[in-house]
Amino acid sequence: MADLPKGNNKLLNAWAFYDWANSVYSLVISSAVFPIFYEALFSERSHYITVLGFSLKNSALISFVTAFAFLVVAFISPILSGISDYVGNKKSFMKFFCYLGALSCIGLYWFSLDNLYLGLVFYFLGLVGFWGSWVFYNSYLPDIAFPNQQDAISAKGFSYGYVGSVILLIVNLAMIMMPDVFGISGTKGEAAMKAMRYSFVMVGIWWILFSQYTYYYLPKGNKIVAANLKKHILFNGFKELKKVWYLLAENSTLKRYLASFFVYSMAVQTVMLIATYFGAQEIQWASQSESTTGLIICILLIQLVAIVGATFTSKASAKYGNIPTLMAINAFWIVLCVMAYFITLPIHFYVMAGLVGLVMGGIQALSRSTYSKLLLDTEDTASFFSFYDVAEKIGIVIGMCVYGIIDQITGSPRFAIVFIGLFFVIGLILLRRVPKTAELE
Repeated sequence: MADLPKGNNKLLNAWAFYDWANSVYSLVISSAVFPIFYEALFSERSHYITVLGFSLKNSALISFVTAFAFLVVAFISPILSGISDYVGNKKSFMKFFCYLGALSCIGLYWFSLDNLYLGLVFYFLGLVGFWGSWVFYNSYLPDIAFPNQQDAISAKGFSYGYVGSVILLIVNLAMIMMPDVFGISGTKGEAAMKAMRYSFVMVGIWWILFSQYTYYYLPKGNKIVAANLKKHILFNGFKELKKVWYLLAENSTLKRYLASFFVYSMAVQTVMLIATYFGAQEIQWASQSESTTGLIICILLIQLVAIVGATFTSKASAKYGNIPTLMAINAFWIVLCVMAYFITLPIHFYVMAGLVGLVMGGIQALSRSTYSKLLLDTEDTASFFSFYDVAEKIGIVIGMCVYGIIDQITGSPRFAIVFIGLFFVIGLILLRRVPKTAELE
């Protein structure tokens, strides 16, 4: 393990490189290959399935499982925060969730309708692992970077993630489209499904392998010394959240920003998580193979455009300020949600993918760095970022439940997308209430 000072370029790059390692999960599992694989399982049968005695639409089912996973992450994050503060080793917790998520991705190889419950458990644990490690990854930002470095290094992290995940997705796409070249046997449909299963295994291996570079350079973390810390170790995280809540009363800028972030992040994350399911069900593809290829190409397009988008957003925030830039992005998202209701053809979906890419990575990177800039002068960054992550996760729980319920009742995600657009409207209004500060100029 290297011992590098705060602000060191090698340390900053090592932190950002974790995005390269773990973003293959968010792309291949959350956004691209797994949703297509999951939809393909239902290609020759009804989209409704009986689970625990209830008849659920398949996309509503995966939405509810996703929401439950985020609820668990929101609950355990404060507990983990308290424990990590006591032992002063955020890195160990980050590793645990990294390996949990990666091994669960490998477990998705066995996902099938015959093994539905086992498959859903692996899907659930993969989500918990990814987002659990993300809590500690985010909390490192103010530890390793000075305020004037945070916008750029946050954007660089997302850019690394897009590049790395796109590389693996291209390989996976080649495997799915040309299974014979990779020695994958079976009929065209069977070989494609096998290739998708192999993709899940590759994600797990990639995630574990490339995260080692980050772990080599990251410090263990700050140890918070306080009276009775050991006695109340399991509840310290919740006490820290309560403390952060009271501290927010002394920082109206941060409090108002968090309120806006809670609402618009709910919408962003929900749209990102359900986009492929929407495309698979609502777009008029000529065939199943065209649907598979077209959806993956759309996800690739989003990732490639997002590299430019994240960089552009960083430059825009430097010129116009963080809050005005976030307001502009929210306004753009509102337009996209309205457009989504009317799209039906593949070309529509390709255009939409390019537009989403422009603002997808930018809003995430800028939101993270804006929060980091507004933090009070404290070394207890894990608690403040735990609060940030809990707010984000609870928002996703609400967003995914709203989507799942509307999808289940109406049988179509179009109405759900329009409803989610209202969250961007509210987020935009709340952003207007955030006072201007020197930190955000």
